[in-house]
Amino acid sequence: MGSPDPNGRQLDGMGGGISSLSKICVVAPSKRPDAQIDFTFVQVGVKNNAIDYAGNCGNMTSAIGPFAVDSGLVDPGTTSGLITVSLYNTNTDKIIKATFPVSEGEAVADGDFAIDGVSGTAARIQLDFIDPAGSKTGKLLPTGNTVDVFDGVRSTCVDVGNPCVFVKAEDLGVDGTMLPDETQACPGLLQRLESIRRQATVAMGIAKTLDDVPPSIPKICFVSRPSSSSSSHRLLSGEHADEASVDIVVRAISTGQPHRALPITAGLCVSAAAKLPGSVVHECLAGRAHGRDELLTIGHPSGKLLVGAKYDDGGRLERATVFRTARRLMVGRVYWK
Repeated sequence: MGSPDPNGRQLDGMGGGISSLSKICVVAPSKRPDAQIDFTFVQVGVKNNAIDYAGNCGNMTSAIGPFAVDSGLVDPGTTSGLITVSLYNTNTDKIIKATFPVSEGEAVADGDFAIDGVSGTAARIQLDFIDPAGSKTGKLLPTGNTVDVFDGVRSTCVDVGNPCVFVKAEDLGVDGTMLPDETQACPGLLQRLESIRRQATVAMGIAKTLDDVPPSIPKICFVSRPSSSSSSHRLLSGEHADEASVDIVVRAISTGQPHRALPITAGLCVSAAAKLPGSVVHECLAGRAHGRDELLTIGHPSGKLLVGAKYDDGGRLERATVFRTARRLMVGRVYWK
């Protein structure tokens, strides 16, 4: 991957110089009765040589089903149309159903589905995270509380797909619609968020001490209500902002840096927390009465993300859903030093 690179560019390797472009998935046929494919997600450090297996990645997950078909690990037969491939993620011990189109034995890449922050259109991939609560902690609410307080800031800790910590932008005294560069330049903000994240990680039982906290999980996000002011309109979703079509605004921090969009697993946590009365996410909803089966539209720095969460009558989270795209870029060999 080109790590460690003190310059943060990974020029001597396959990485792209930022955390979202320094990732690996290791894929194999599954021996489990409930899965066709096993995969392990690896987060690779950029400036250091850290290898982190702590959590999963939703964006990388979207490519596993098409990769399995195109690599011959799953035989779609003569099917033309939608197929569903059952994936087992070893990091979180969870099953994910990937549904996508195939034709003549290959995954279809072309389509009319668009994602904000990704150029062009492609075939839609539906990811259903089955029974996703407690991916690392065994609980939807790892601390046992809907709201905890760290450094004097009300926080909601949720574990769906990956653990995540939410705080309200107004409680931090910042504009919830600021862009990543502004977030990075805001004095003391990232350090304050990291302090909250570390304390929350210990409270969630993911780490025993503040020094043992993994860099990749939990993610921490600050959330806010959509705003109708002109400045917030500009900052909500880049050039295509539209507060009327957004339920909540989220800004995520991933491995210490502001995320340019929103990690998929953080989006799943948002959708689950949105249906928990009293959570800081629920408090920021734009006046919508969210039922058990309603989808949620999240505003992030690159646009919008549609996610869903379905609870059963007993309050158990049955699944969380997100829609993505993926296509094969190349096949080749990678050499290491």
